[in-house]
Amino acid sequence: MAAVSGRPIDVHTWSTPNGWKIPIMLEECALPYRIVPVDIAKNEQFAADFLAISPNNKIPAIVDPDGPGGQPISVFESGAILQYLGRKTGQFYPTDERARVAVDEWLFWQVAGFGPMLGQTHHFKIYAPEKVPYAIDRFTAEAKRLYGVLERRLEGRAYLADEYSVADIATFTWAKLNFKQGVDINTLPNVARWLDSILARPAVQRGLAAI
Repeated sequence: MAAVSGRPIDVHTWSTPNGWKIPIMLEECALPYRIVPVDIAKNEQFAADFLAISPNNKIPAIVDPDGPGGQPISVFESGAILQYLGRKTGQFYPTDERARVAVDEWLFWQVAGFGPMLGQTHHFKIYAPEKVPYAIDRFTAEAKRLYGVLERRLEGRAYLADEYSVADIATFTWAKLNFKQGVDINTLPNVARWLDSILARPAVQRGLAAI
């Protein structure tokens, strides 16, 4: 586990669902941090200095001056950063193996499926210069399927792995944009309740406002 000190963690990020995850986690953990904006509209993610810490040219990435052994460490990919911060602080990422497996399952579900598929939905519905009906229909249908998975998972439980965790933080930042994804949140009462409960958290509100 990395040391926790008063030196701020640099968060290279932008105002996107993936970009919000890390400020929210840092606010929840009460860790000092500094936002280093990476304006993806200006292709700043392709700058050489950012490539040095994020080889995939994607936000977010962090540089923690107090990494393992007291030495600086850079971490890229939002899921890996959330796990790192969870281990560093002992918060929102359980140490019990059975509980951790449940968190990892839903964290990986988000980073491998929920986020990428919703990102494609955003692209083809909103940003693509040419409207491609097949692509719009395909990704909207997949978005609805994934929301169905989320709705069933939240039946009878407050959070994805029962206790609030990095899996909820990762999934929330995408699900809060359901109105862009062709999904009627009124048909998903468990998801709507879960979204409201997370959005009511002061640390989440601060994290969203940080960028």
